[in-house]
Amino acid sequence: MASLNHETVREMIRTGTPDRVLRLIGKSHPADLAPLFKDLEPSEARLLFDVLFSTRKAAKTLKELPPDLLPDVLGLIEDEKLARVIARADPDDAVAFIASLPEERKEKLLGFMDPEQRAGFNKMISYPEGSVGRIMTTDLLALSPETTAQGAIDKIRERGELETFFYLYVVDDSGKLTGVVPIRNLVVAPPTRPLRDMMIHDPIRAEVTMDQEEAARLVSKYDLLALPIVDHDGRLAGLITVDDVIDVIADETTEDMYKMAGVGIKERAFSPLRESAARRIPWLGFNMVWAFAAASVISAFEKTIGQVPALAIFMPIIAGQAGNAGIQTATVVVRSMALGEIEQSNLFHLLRKEWGLGLIKGTLFGTVLGVIAWLWRGNAALGLVAGVAMFLNMLVAATGGVLVPTALRRLGLDPATVAGVFDTMLTDFMGFLIFLGLATLLIHFLT
Repeated sequence: MASLNHETVREMIRTGTPDRVLRLIGKSHPADLAPLFKDLEPSEARLLFDVLFSTRKAAKTLKELPPDLLPDVLGLIEDEKLARVIARADPDDAVAFIASLPEERKEKLLGFMDPEQRAGFNKMISYPEGSVGRIMTTDLLALSPETTAQGAIDKIRERGELETFFYLYVVDDSGKLTGVVPIRNLVVAPPTRPLRDMMIHDPIRAEVTMDQEEAARLVSKYDLLALPIVDHDGRLAGLITVDDVIDVIADETTEDMYKMAGVGIKERAFSPLRESAARRIPWLGFNMVWAFAAASVISAFEKTIGQVPALAIFMPIIAGQAGNAGIQTATVVVRSMALGEIEQSNLFHLLRKEWGLGLIKGTLFGTVLGVIAWLWRGNAALGLVAGVAMFLNMLVAATGGVLVPTALRRLGLDPATVAGVFDTMLTDFMGFLIFLGLATLLIHFLT
């Protein structure tokens, strides 16, 4: 089936038999099946799960569910069936399922598994959230350096299909990673050639506690198809593959975007009203507190505004335009930080570049605003004040867009979370202060 008509499938689940449902969705991809769980009644969701369970598609379909829906669907599944799904799933997917369960049910499900499998899951769950230890797969093949090319091929045949198979990993007697052999090199090597003579020594690797975003950068930087993961003693623990990296990049980018907007990182378009309100209102309250600070600047120049009411026309333009410029800079800086491109050594170079942009934008928009203010209100002094204020506030935006995120990171705060609001507040505050301060100094030319 090329594509699914979701309404037809839902209707079939509601009115049809399991056999008819199976015929309808039997050849569909798990990524196309996962959205069907949304808006189904509990009994209908159980029927869909049973059909998927019978075709061994349950684990791969559950993997495709959004994080906010996964716990609800898992809650509908019987313990014994869910334990069997977890046992069939790829290790990294199984850990994600277990981590989504309440603590008491988690222990109950682990009790259905054999001791070795249970110990492996407990170990992976013990790694910090967001680390590569949580998303790695332990389904790999590791051999000794003395194994021959033919012997390695025989081992691969004995092992059978793996989730992903790009490299063969070489370990010493203690399990420490010593090298990797790309499968293509193994295939063309002479049958008697040992792995130690064809392996890549000291390969790129990551420790189990490394942040998953940092590991994704390694995969991207070195164009790897898979990245071996080792424990603190250098023993091979698992690997992450390029498809894991794609998921990490998508999740981290979404998280940064949500944080910059002051939205909960777990919120979705159809999250419950109460949850959405609880995530958004505190952030808006924080913004409102800072807005009062900007309002206090305006209040301090109330007399000046009373004498020249036209000032009120240009205040939001000066603050808003610089605020947008500051968010542009901050967004680029925060993303560059995430990619590891900004260090203390190149910070001044970045500042000089942004100051250059600030000069260009300030000159352009300051001139345009100054001319418009002059022609509109017939007062050259007003045009001068507005133009200079725009010019100077663009420089403030350029400086704040670089220094605010870097300062937040040095303080141990996440720049993606609060950089935007601080930049906007800075340009509002300074824009009003510069504009109204200049107007006060030149009040005799404005009236």
